[in-house]
Amino acid sequence: MFPDEPSRTRGPSRYSAFLRCHREIFSTVINSVSSKLKLDAKFEPCPPEAGDELFPNGIFEFNISRLLAFIHTHPERFPLELLELTDIPNYGDAALDEAAIGSADSSRPILLAEIAPGRYNVIDGHHRIAKARREGISTLTCHRLRCPEHVPFLTSATAYEKYVEYWNTKVDAAGPDSGVAPRLAR
Repeated sequence: MFPDEPSRTRGPSRYSAFLRCHREIFSTVINSVSSKLKLDAKFEPCPPEAGDELFPNGIFEFNISRLLAFIHTHPERFPLELLELTDIPNYGDAALDEAAIGSADSSRPILLAEIAPGRYNVIDGHHRIAKARREGISTLTCHRLRCPEHVPFLTSATAYEKYVEYWNTKVDAAGPDSGVAPRLAR
């Protein structure tokens, strides 16, 4: 069981309160690549707690621990996909911790987040990817998160506001007839 997962004996948890706060975002279904995000004045960030794993990407920081807990409790929404390692850009692994690469569990799915219409970045699993490459493994499993599924896991209101602005400029640039096919960012 995840630490923030609801428990039958403890009653509502921080995790269930978090889900209630973000019900509107979680219930949004995007049917087209041209869907813009609307700024939610009631947005509550997903601040890190002691021990939470985070993925920082400039001003955008995602709470990976809480995101994984959400995926774990909603597996039907995030089916496993098989991903060819050749489809993942290789930026090298010199900046990664060698011990973490060595102990990485390549059987755990990596996370891909949609950062522009049809364009995905790895937000969790860099050490697993490096280990798989070193061991000659050609595929890994992944969970692919479409926008806005990862948005509630931003750790600050400022990051949320900037992300909405960023996403909407990407939607405008893609245009309604762009024919954007899902791909990993290069």
